Amino acid sequence: MADGPLVRADERLSRALRHPDRFSGLLSDIGNVQVALPVLAVVLFLVSRQRRRAGVRRWWAAPAAAAVLMALVPALVVPLKDWTARPGTPAVPPGLGYYPSGHTATAVVAYGAATLLLLPRLGGARARRALVLGCVAVNLAVGFALVRRGYHWPLDVLASWCLGAVLLWALWPLARRGGEPVSRSRSRSSSGTPSSRTGPS
Repeated sequence: MADGPLVRADERLSRALRHPDRFSGLLSDIGNVQVALPVLAVVLFLVSRQRRRAGVRRWWAAPAAAAVLMALVPALVVPLKDWTARPGTPAVPPGLGYYPSGHTATAVVAYGAATLLLLPRLGGARARRALVLGCVAVNLAVGFALVRRGYHWPLDVLASWCLGAVLLWALWPLARRGGEPVSRSRSRSSSGTPSSRTGPS
């Protein structure tokens, strides 16, 4: 983060890739909070409504967990930026706090969480594969564009990819279940007949 062969290689790679253009500027905007959060919010609303209508127990659990993960992004990234105090590239105004990349972390968690929540609701393997590849492509594009514009060093982006992967890994077990419908066998029948177990029902 301060000096050494890894940082020097990072700076060399940045010089080789940095070439600001309008298209990379547009791609980097996909990682903006103003773009990524509305996408996640729409997915949270649709998934929550679908799970509730399907009678899923704790229908709110996976969407709420995704929202909490999104809130954790600034709570983790901002202290890391302050702690590392890495200067920016020559393409940005002088300053500190570029490691890790907040734009990259926002994109990874927002689009990744949306993908994980939607996966169990897609019917075929081809559709699920297309969704995952689309999510990966979007995040690669955002990371590349941030480096291309000179907004971040490559290691800033790589660190946020790693951080986002850890957060999404925590969400995956909850999202993959998709929820189980309420079982009638665990509730009384409509006639109010007690269960066959001994003792009070």
